[in-house]
Amino acid sequence: MAGKFLAVLLPLLLCLAGLVGLLLLFIPTRDVREPPAFKYGIVLDAGSSHTAMFVYKWPADKENDTGIVSQHSMCDVQGGGISSYAEDPPGAGQSLVDCLNQAMQDVPKERHSVTPLYLGATAGMRLLNLTSPAASDSVLSSVTDTLSQYPFDFRGARILSGQDEGVFGWVTANYLLENFIKYGWVGQWIRPRQGTVGAMDLGGASTQITFETASQTEDPANEVKLQLYGQSYRVYTHSFLCYGRDQILKRLLAGVLQSHSSHPCWPVGYTRKFFPKDVYTSPCTSAQRPRHYDVNTEVTLSGSGNPILCQQLVLDLFNFSSCPFSQCSFNGIFQPPVAGNFIAFSAFYYTVDFLQKVMKLPVTSPGELGTAANALCKESWVKLLERAPSQQARLADYCASATFVYQLLVQGYKFDDRTFPSIAFQKKAGDTSIGWALGYMLNLTNMIPPDQRNFRKGTDYGSWVVLILLFILVILVALAMLFCFARSSKSQSAI
Repeated sequence: MAGKFLAVLLPLLLCLAGLVGLLLLFIPTRDVREPPAFKYGIVLDAGSSHTAMFVYKWPADKENDTGIVSQHSMCDVQGGGISSYAEDPPGAGQSLVDCLNQAMQDVPKERHSVTPLYLGATAGMRLLNLTSPAASDSVLSSVTDTLSQYPFDFRGARILSGQDEGVFGWVTANYLLENFIKYGWVGQWIRPRQGTVGAMDLGGASTQITFETASQTEDPANEVKLQLYGQSYRVYTHSFLCYGRDQILKRLLAGVLQSHSSHPCWPVGYTRKFFPKDVYTSPCTSAQRPRHYDVNTEVTLSGSGNPILCQQLVLDLFNFSSCPFSQCSFNGIFQPPVAGNFIAFSAFYYTVDFLQKVMKLPVTSPGELGTAANALCKESWVKLLERAPSQQARLADYCASATFVYQLLVQGYKFDDRTFPSIAFQKKAGDTSIGWALGYMLNLTNMIPPDQRNFRKGTDYGSWVVLILLFILVILVALAMLFCFARSSKSQSAI
């Protein structure tokens, strides 16, 4: 009895398997892409006053040869910028260790060896390289030794040019504002086909202005052509070394030591002690450095809070008298007319934010900015402390900063009542800080080959036909076995 049951069960199972196989083969199939893995990149922004580490990530299949990059994490390095370690180069490398250890945790372990690591140094190191190339090399060597000890794909530490800093800041701003590409509601990357914004960065040692222009660039040194997300861009850019906030303050202080008994940009009631060598060691103040001065003599200087004298002191930092081109910003540098919207970040933002939030003053036109700067410069040290006690370290310098920002934007870059309202003073775009590092990463992803995405695919047509025939054969064999079994059973019954 058991033998008869097995004799019937086996062909039935074969028949069932053949039918299931046919059904599976006739289910519609399509190519399905596997979700792309993420790639990571690390950029260390070694600024003049501090260093910040940014970890970025992007899909491995990229969009039009430029990765869709987002900020994954960041870390602020403790201490000053790496240029401040000129007399202690090993300290520059050691200062990065805590943030690099954080990166070890932020980037998946399996991605460590293929994650590019870059360090870009800006105007602080450009100045150090001018005054002491040997010290600059020692600092870069120290950070290189430290970065090379980590399992990432270290691609080098280098000093960025002012042009690089300006252009990459412009790329960052427009990327974050989705002017290049954005993710549409239908789930696809689209190009918004809208204009770009200009970018103005005021750092510690330099300031940059960059914007797209259709007019003729008379000086080729100020024109850069970019290819991003399948689109071409021609931008004007210039970086003014020694026109960053910290260096401007040193230059103003050097000017005061030459011809003033008090500092007109410092508030009344404020006094500071300092050594002249801290002012004159910068190449930005070399023209103001006296032939002989006692480096060990401490100077005590008080503020006089005189906005008129402060304005004149700031104006003396600019040269508007000579221009070899049809039009210039200042210092004989060509600049086409500003056009379109602009975003002003870094110290531009902090200065205007102080005027608006602490001083409670409007800043929507050149006239209002000038009036706000004057009002700030007339404020006493006591009143400033009452307004912003938490900002005591930088409080005395806001008058000089505000006066400089006014002169730079209005007299230098030629913003007027019509174009000034187009400036947005912002620290961030979305949730990401604006700076050159993200633009740098976006540019570098053009040089990183994309991963090939895997496909989950149905069988080839020829194989599909063979499988159909095979399953049909299995069914026929099963039916033949059942027929033979039925016939044999019938014969036995007849006997």
